[in-house]
Parts: sequence; C-alpha cells; structure tokens
Amino acid sequence: MSQRYDSGLSFIWRAPTKIVFGAGSAELEIQSELDELGIERALLVTDTFLAGHEISAKVKAAMGRRLAGVFGEAVPDSGISLIEKGADQARRVNATGVVSIGGGSSIDTAKGIALLLAKGGRLRDYDGINAVGSRIAPHLAIPTTAGTGSEVTYVAVVKDHEAGRKLLFADWNLIPDTALLDPALITGLPAAVTAHTGMDALSHAIEAMHSLQREPIADGAALHAARLIEDNLLRCIQEPGDLTARGCMMIAANLAGAAFGNAQVGLVHAIAHTVGAKFGIPHGLANAIALPHVIRHNASTCPDVYKDVALAMGLVDRNTPDPEAAEILAAHCESLSGKLGIEKRFRDTGVGEDALEELAGLTLEDGALVYNPRPTFDQEEILEIYKKAW
Repeated sequence: MSQRYDSGLSFIWRAPTKIVFGAGSAELEIQSELDELGIERALLVTDTFLAGHEISAKVKAAMGRRLAGVFGEAVPDSGISLIEKGADQARRVNATGVVSIGGGSSIDTAKGIALLLAKGGRLRDYDGINAVGSRIAPHLAIPTTAGTGSEVTYVAVVKDHEAGRKLLFADWNLIPDTALLDPALITGLPAAVTAHTGMDALSHAIEAMHSLQREPIADGAALHAARLIEDNLLRCIQEPGDLTARGCMMIAANLAGAAFGNAQVGLVHAIAHTVGAKFGIPHGLANAIALPHVIRHNASTCPDVYKDVALAMGLVDRNTPDPEAAEILAAHCESLSGKLGIEKRFRDTGVGEDALEELAGLTLEDGALVYNPRPTFDQEEILEIYKKAW
C-alpha cells in the first residue's frame, strides 16, 4: 500500500447521511425514518418511468397518509425550470420534506426541490460552491441504481438547457438526511443501466483515490468499493436476481459516493460532464469510456495509487512494478466494459470526430479538473485524450 501522506496532512471527512440497508427496507423502514426526520407530509420525487412503476406504488403505499403528492417528472440532467416546477408543487401540497426514489437524476432533482422548499427564491440563486448556507428541507433518498452515490453526496447536477452545459450546485447542506438501500428494488434493472451505473461507481472510487485531495478515510472507502465492484458487477449482469451481488453493488456505490464526495474527482468526470451535456450520453457510460485513457494519462504521476486499486481488485500482486500495475488497471477497465456489453469508444455513441476540439475546450471549464493528479490545463493535451478515447 502506498503511503502518500505526510506530517502536513489535514482534511475534513463528512458522511452525515444515515444509511439503512436491507432487502425490503424501502417499505418496512420508511415510516420510522420519516418519523425521525419529522416529515409529516412528503412530496415523492421520481422520474417519468418510475412514477407509474410497481416500485413507486409500493413506496407510496408504505408512506400512507404522509404522501402529500407525487412529482414524477425527473429526467436525466433535470433542468432548472423543471426543479422550480417541482418546488412549486411541494409548496402547493404543503410538503414538509421530500422522498426521492430513482437514480442520480431523481435524487438530484429532489435536492433542488428540498432547497427551494426551505429557502425560496430561484434555483440560480444557489449556483456554485457553498451558496446554500443552511440546512434544506428534510430529504429521504431511495436509490434504484447502484452507481451515482447521489444519496451521500453534496452535489446536485442540473442541466442548463439553453447553454448546453451542466451546472454543479455544491454545498454540504444538500446531502440527503437518510438513504434506504434496498437491493430488492434493483433486481429488475436493465443490463445497460446496471453496467453504466456500475462503471460510474468504479470511476468514483478510482478518481477519489487519485485526487489531489485524497485522504486516508476516503481511500479506505474507495478501495473497498473497487473490491466490491470487481467481485459483483459482472454477477449482477449474469444473474440479475442475485440479491447478494445487487446489495454489494449498492454498498459499493454508496462507499464510492462518500469517497469522492470528500476527496473529489478529476479529469474522467470533467470529460464525462462535457460529453454528457453536449451529446446526452449516459454519465456512467461516458465515465467508462474516458477512465482507461485518463489512467494512462495520469500514470506517470501516480502509478503507486493505481497499483493500490489494482491490488484491491485482485489484478496484481505486491511485486508488480507500479507502472505495470497502472497499465494492467487501465486495460482491465477497458476489458470490463467489453464484458459488460457497453461501448468502449466515443465514436460508437454518436460523438463525431469533428466535435473533439470543441469538447476539449469545454472540458477546461469543468471544476473537477483542478483535482486531477497530473496538471492538465492545455486544450491540446486534453484533445489527445479525446482522440484516444474516440
């Protein structure tokens, strides 16, 4: 294990979300958790698909009289106006808190709604870093994917559809109060969603490890997340009803979310944010494509970190030279995408070669870039990575 900490190490670790894990917990525990949060009337926030799905029906039934209404309009990269519409509904039904059910987009939409429910104003008033300032309305999150970790992160990603870019609302007050992790909810996930979100979680774990803001507690969470993903992600594809594998992936996504929520991410996410905003590529898929190429780009700076990850995933032994371990990790990430049946090149997702230069320029504007271990602030340097990933 590398020891890249010295006497000057200083950090703050936050993991305030209460985690309730177990098959059936979404139905069995929701009343007691709403009690603890003091939510008498909750707006249920979900996406257009889950709004009419059996999963939501079960949760609504379990909420009973506390269900004040349903906002079922969340979409990937929900926009500002949609979140403000949800907040208006929350006020109309006199909601005192929110329950979100779905993937990262639903949970992030609920963060925005809970913010406006508590503080009023327009969503743009809180754009940026630490602009919220105080706690928002209580929020209980029920993730139905195993990837984003949004249930334990302080960021909400919102699409500015007019500008064609993603906005990051980042404040510790946005973190959900409670998360119910119920593996029974995700046994029916489509294989592509399982693969994309699983690779999203892996990219969170690896980027938390190589971040300039890495620290020991985040490292521990990230390394165990990587180990769990290696052992369980393919099993979830091969045996979708395996509750143990599904549960391990939910825990992995949660751990990786807490890790990168504290340690931050880097160039992989800067690329994924940019490509996702311009071309609508699923976030986890964009991360999966960029990940091996960024590992190779950073390998000269932190090969020991990538060896730590490769060791945790069982890919190398302690005698493997650090640079070799870094390449083994990069190649394994490419191979894993192939085994999961997802695209390994941006050209296969609808990104044209003529767009790469613009994408490289836009990537320079993404805040995640500042935490990348190898300083990368030259457009031509980023363009080379895009070309390799294309």
